[in-house]
Amino acid sequence: MADNTDYDLIVIGGGPAGYAGAIRAGQLGKKVACIELERAGGTCLNWGCIPTKALLKSAEFYRSLAKAESFGVGVKDVSFDFAKVMDRSRGVASTMAKGVEFLFRKNKVDYFVGRAQVSAPGLVEITEGEQKWKFFKTKNVLLATGCKPRRLPDVPVDGVRVMTSREALEPRKSPPKSIAILGAGAIGVEFAYFFNAFGSKVTLIEMLPQVVPVEDEDVAKALQRSFEKQGITVHVNTKVDKVRVGKDKVELTLLKAGEANSTEIEAETLLIAIGVTPNLEGALGKAVKLELDRGYVKVNDNYESSVKGIYAAGDIIGPPWLAHVATYEAVNAVSGMFGHHSGGRVKIFPGATYCQPQIGSTGLTEKQAKEKKLDYKVGKFPFTASGKAVAAGDSEGFVKVISDTKTGEIYGVHILGNEAPELIAEYVLAMNSELTVDEVHRSIHAHPTLSEALMEAAAATSGEAIHI
Repeated sequence: MADNTDYDLIVIGGGPAGYAGAIRAGQLGKKVACIELERAGGTCLNWGCIPTKALLKSAEFYRSLAKAESFGVGVKDVSFDFAKVMDRSRGVASTMAKGVEFLFRKNKVDYFVGRAQVSAPGLVEITEGEQKWKFFKTKNVLLATGCKPRRLPDVPVDGVRVMTSREALEPRKSPPKSIAILGAGAIGVEFAYFFNAFGSKVTLIEMLPQVVPVEDEDVAKALQRSFEKQGITVHVNTKVDKVRVGKDKVELTLLKAGEANSTEIEAETLLIAIGVTPNLEGALGKAVKLELDRGYVKVNDNYESSVKGIYAAGDIIGPPWLAHVATYEAVNAVSGMFGHHSGGRVKIFPGATYCQPQIGSTGLTEKQAKEKKLDYKVGKFPFTASGKAVAAGDSEGFVKVISDTKTGEIYGVHILGNEAPELIAEYVLAMNSELTVDEVHRSIHAHPTLSEALMEAAAATSGEAIHI
């Protein structure tokens, strides 16, 4: 066995779960290595969360210039350079990846680029890359290999006519004249907003009854109305029956639930955003038999798999597929495996979607509260009644709070509007701290701020909101 090295922990995968878990082990003084197939930061930092937010910020800024005159500012001959928009996104991702590599060095984490495999419990090897055949002995393994975009069978992805989110982030000189987006989850609606902002004719297709299916129904309906006002064509309750990829276009046959006749549409490009699949390719040797659930690694409350000493965290253990949840899971997994306090499995977490208007949410939707037969009440406050939102020219959306009728326990909160992902953090903290809607209502919020809407929505559950 060549170059045998002993470690306390080997982390396989360098995304939000992997690099956070490795850094946490370094903070605890452990000998740790992180092995990532491509580049530190994983999919989120290099091909997901970070570069998409850079694109969305460019789209938001470009769109905001159209409203300049309403602020008393004259702006003439506004144009965009799409290649520079894409290059900026790649530059932001590169900067952040370098930051992770710096944090590895700071915390004495050994970092290797290559495909890693757990050959046997306690033994990891690099099977692809410049350091192929490098072996490591380790007391613990943390699998953080994440997920990859789900594809349509028999529809090859070429990056031109057919793309997943990854290919959509690759540099290109111009946006497609038209694009069909299959799937209206967070990825689908974010790219719909982005391409529409830069002039593409966008058709958004969702098989389920609403866009952003995991969100509250009120949020989904309002977002769909907003998108349609922006010029995006939205089909819900609609599945794709056939896909025909041609030389210069993609043709789709759509079937709407409850309708006998199909609809034919065509677009220059098809973006597939129908979810993700677990990515364990090459990560486990034949001697390692982990218990899986639909391809995801099954773990206990300490994130340990069915094989002692092999842990898993992040997207590879299943939903919710969120970078911040992945980080939380990995930090807790590592803390627990080395005898420190662990927060256990995730219970309350924020969801965030960065199209415009933005979405922030946590806890139960109203539909889920009904299904659980909870005795609940709803408080709702529109941003049209927020002085800060009106002054900023971003008054679309609302805050919706669902709470227990008798005790005021907060069951769920749903925000649609500017800075929603920032605002939702207050209610995540409130729910984790077991605060009631009354306690949020009685906490003074600065005026004028968007956060006042959080207080007013809490007050609205008992009819005490002042500004509506």
